[in-house]
Amino acid sequence: MMEKTSLRVGVNLGGWLSQYPAYDPQHFKTFITADDIQRIAEWGFDHVRLPVDHPVLIDEERPGIYRSSGFDYLLQAVEWCCEAGLRVVLDLHSAPGYRFDATGQNTLFSDSARQEQFVALWGVLAERLHSEPDWLAFELLNEVVLPESSPWNRLAQAALARIRQVDPTRLVLIGANGYASADQLQYLEIQADPQVIYTFHFYEPVLVTHQRAYWVPWLTAFDRAVEYPGPVPEPQRLLEIRPDMRAFVEEYSRRPMDSELLRRFLRPALDFVRRSGQTVYCGEYGVIDRASPETRLRWTSDFVDLLREYGIGRALWSYKAMDFGLVDGEGRIVSRELVRIASQP
Repeated sequence: MMEKTSLRVGVNLGGWLSQYPAYDPQHFKTFITADDIQRIAEWGFDHVRLPVDHPVLIDEERPGIYRSSGFDYLLQAVEWCCEAGLRVVLDLHSAPGYRFDATGQNTLFSDSARQEQFVALWGVLAERLHSEPDWLAFELLNEVVLPESSPWNRLAQAALARIRQVDPTRLVLIGANGYASADQLQYLEIQADPQVIYTFHFYEPVLVTHQRAYWVPWLTAFDRAVEYPGPVPEPQRLLEIRPDMRAFVEEYSRRPMDSELLRRFLRPALDFVRRSGQTVYCGEYGVIDRASPETRLRWTSDFVDLLREYGIGRALWSYKAMDFGLVDGEGRIVSRELVRIASQP
């Protein structure tokens, strides 16, 4: 049985079996290979978080039909990690009727048929992966976004119960609402299950970590370099775009955004641990490659130091490309110092 503190130093494999450009078997066979997994292990990471989008596993045009090829990709990844001595967090990155980046179109939490598909998929995953060693963990769903957490609490409990029918001891991760925000951990229902970890993601402040992100309209409109540590640049321009950020802008135009700000944003996770006695895990963190190299290094170093101080396991977003990669699309290392910081035990 995997210990809840075993997931210490990890990296995500985004862009491979999730968020891929198109459903393309050639991409699935080549984007990540056994050599990549071995390199991750050699760098000193002890696990990978493996995001998987549901169309890899389910034929959406034929409900109830599962793709054997998708399970083959998944099993191959698990085998490579086993050979390299890496643990694995299998993260369902999208589900029938749900994608974290399609919040206006999701139907999972309003459609009972979709919920049944979701629970059934976890049942199939539990059954097909039951014989895998216990260093494989399950993460129920990536970045839930709801007005409030009770629908997710109910669905997570149903999926967990289905998994437990097959596998009573495998480690299961349940993420917070609000894109897995630390301040939403408090609204998760604590399961009567000793093998559950509660997970959050950390990209605070997004003004730094997602600067000039092409998928975030207000950051695209702001279009300014933001250094860390440092103050908010051109505060008046930012307020014209985001007047709701006035208190933050006024405070951090006079003093730098620094490690104490990160600690403030991390505080809800620490409070959750203190109140609940549960284990938490940071499943994603990182800085976009549009930031200066110095900002990426300083922010990552400060945040990793905080997680190490509080004994919280982590997984960097992401290993390859995806705007946050340790290596580029051709597999070339972006920064050896960034690799060193991210892989610190």
